[in-house]
Amino acid sequence: MKCGLEIHVQIDTKSKLFCSCPTNYLDVEPNTNVCPICLGLPGAKPMAPNKRAVEIAIMVARMLGCKIITDKEIYFQRKHYDYPDLPSGYQRTSTPIGVDGEFLGIGIEEVHLEEDPGQYNPSLGLVDYNRSGTPLIEIVTKPDIKSPEEARAFLKNLMTLFRYLGSLRGEGTMRADVNISINYMGVQGERVEVKNINSIKGVYKVLKYELIRQKNIIKRGGKVKRETRAFLESQMITKSMRAKETAEDYRYIPDPDIQPIIITEDWLRKIEEEMPETPLEKKKRFIEEYGVNEKDAEVLVSDLDMAELFEKVVKALGKEDVDLAVTWIRNELRRSLQYHKVDLYESGIKPEHMVELIKLIKDEVISQKIAKDLVDELVINRGKKTPKEIVEEKGLKVIKDTNFLEKAVEEAIKNNPKAVEDYLSGKKEALNFLMGQVMKITKGRAEPRRVIELLKKKLDN
Repeated sequence: MKCGLEIHVQIDTKSKLFCSCPTNYLDVEPNTNVCPICLGLPGAKPMAPNKRAVEIAIMVARMLGCKIITDKEIYFQRKHYDYPDLPSGYQRTSTPIGVDGEFLGIGIEEVHLEEDPGQYNPSLGLVDYNRSGTPLIEIVTKPDIKSPEEARAFLKNLMTLFRYLGSLRGEGTMRADVNISINYMGVQGERVEVKNINSIKGVYKVLKYELIRQKNIIKRGGKVKRETRAFLESQMITKSMRAKETAEDYRYIPDPDIQPIIITEDWLRKIEEEMPETPLEKKKRFIEEYGVNEKDAEVLVSDLDMAELFEKVVKALGKEDVDLAVTWIRNELRRSLQYHKVDLYESGIKPEHMVELIKLIKDEVISQKIAKDLVDELVINRGKKTPKEIVEEKGLKVIKDTNFLEKAVEEAIKNNPKAVEDYLSGKKEALNFLMGQVMKITKGRAEPRRVIELLKKKLDN
């Protein structure tokens, strides 16, 4: 299988690409954030391209390792096709801003800018032009993707990159066109394009489906023809739309109403100074600066909020507590967030919450078992109460009263004679079972190391 992607994602600017209309098309009534320019009315001339949109496109291209086209005219072209959501009859799209990049081993053919069309509802025959003219970045990969799994991993990492940049609207607005061809049983199939897939899951499902469909055609002695297909998300299948277009079908011409852009070296340098650290750079730094292992670093940087939380906690505690920070943020906090289906941003958990939690563990004020429950409590109450407040309110402090612990140990021994017998006969794992029973009696408030000491003292004498 050979696969290339054309990925479109909206830039989160306040105004559209060629006019001053707002881009918040989801928050307003249909056809209210519009003007003669984005409605394509006769005689309406576009404004100069949105400078911030151009700068974000340059940042994306640089983060994908592209060579930026500098000191050379970059034109906006008219891409002609007839569709109800395209009021002017053409879409404005730029020539490449960046070329010849690479991301996670996948070649990047080019990065360019274009305007989003409106939203057409074919079942009702209605068009909302609020979205028309919103700036889009298009990323065109080389046909280097070899499996649906590789495509899914690539897109997930790309969305993480977008979150780091902070000026793109991510998977919620992403649309991808998938180009796939296969060589099966010695037969090379033609390239098939599947249009307008709006999720990572959708791209994965399309590739899985197309692999099976195209293999079955070849098995039956047929030929995979070059065509454009639509993705029917409700059925998770693709359907033939038309014969594949070529660039000539779109009748590209430079837009005579828009002056070319020239990216100077000075402008590029200023943009690069503004660029944030990429996930790959942050991962490398976490490994080198904090001694985090590669897998833990990869998980931490996959979520920008979690990476920043981790770094703030380590700076507050000191590098000697990196392992504790990894355990309680990368493992326990992440587990709880996933279980409760809450984003870290939504959870209300701040660095000081995790610092306080780790200090309670270090000072043996709470046990590991209680600490895990405490993380869940923090997520559930959205960080409204501090760890100390929850501990005091629920009486969760470690029991240090030796007499109380000895009575709990004696009760566990008395109620579990078989485990005692197993331990005395050499089955050391029975000691862990007895410790678990003591933890149940003390409701997790006993310190496991102290419980083991008391159990051994009782059983070995």
